[in-house]
Amino acid sequence: MNAEQAAIPRLTLAEIREARRLIDDRVLTTPVQPLSGPAVEAAFAPGTRPLLKLELFQRTGSFKARGALVNMLMLGESERARGICAISAGNHAIAAAFAAQSAGVSAKVVMKAGAMPFRIEQCRRYGAEVELAPDVHAAFRRVHEIQEKEGRALIHPFEGLRTSVGTATLGLEFIEQAPDLDAVIVPIGGGGLASGVSAAIRLVKPECEVFGVEPFGADTMYRSFLSGKPESLDRLDTIADSLAAPYALPISFALCRANIQEVVRISDAEMIAAMRFLLEHARLAVEPAGAAATAALLGPLRERLAGRRVGLIVCGSNIDAATFAQLVAG
Repeated sequence: MNAEQAAIPRLTLAEIREARRLIDDRVLTTPVQPLSGPAVEAAFAPGTRPLLKLELFQRTGSFKARGALVNMLMLGESERARGICAISAGNHAIAAAFAAQSAGVSAKVVMKAGAMPFRIEQCRRYGAEVELAPDVHAAFRRVHEIQEKEGRALIHPFEGLRTSVGTATLGLEFIEQAPDLDAVIVPIGGGGLASGVSAAIRLVKPECEVFGVEPFGADTMYRSFLSGKPESLDRLDTIADSLAAPYALPISFALCRANIQEVVRISDAEMIAAMRFLLEHARLAVEPAGAAATAALLGPLRERLAGRRVGLIVCGSNIDAATFAQLVAG
């Protein structure tokens, strides 16, 4: 083993199973559902069999509850006494607030000023103090100020082995529910979801391919795969704010690179079309990020995964009715 290989962070099945035991009574085992019917068969390549992993039904409306809870429950007593902080476009902030409330810990979250009022209100309902920042870069600066000045533990939205082992519980759960999967498609923002899901799936079923999907306007992981190192973007331009991470970071990048075959990109228009598709054919109302995996199978991965059993992670549904209606009607 060379030095580069030795430096790759790794997760073990024992660690993932321990994380599942730790959060088991605080999260839901989310269902899987085949995506089928004549219109579905016509939309995908012949013989393709999509299977939805409905993580949008998780507590707080997204997969984020898993990583947030693992981070929270592994804090020491003195750390809990000082409270936690988090930064997010919405889903992670809500999950961090939920995890803090469940553990009796104070929470302060920083969100973009343009965040959906629905998401801001959800954070407050879980007892978090919310600060708004003008943009994502300012939000990251502010949360680090809070961390330093107030001594709060930062629950990062996507970086860290605790976050990855939390999302790995989703990957393990999915491959146990559907052991015959040939491939899985995972949305990527910063890589917290994809790093854990891909690691767990490859541990249990190494022959199962895992693909990541990002929006063109927030393709930090795609660029990082090309360059071989974590990259950053000065400007983010996508409707999928849950996937709009301004940069990749070492741990999530290394786990993704070790376990994901390829990262593909999709347009906002393709995500909107996939939102309509899921509404019409699965009766699901999802946020743009929640439709990303379906958009990838309808688009850039359609022919590559033709005739295969493909798992699609439907990662979240934190969107208000007015925004959803505006997007799908546009």
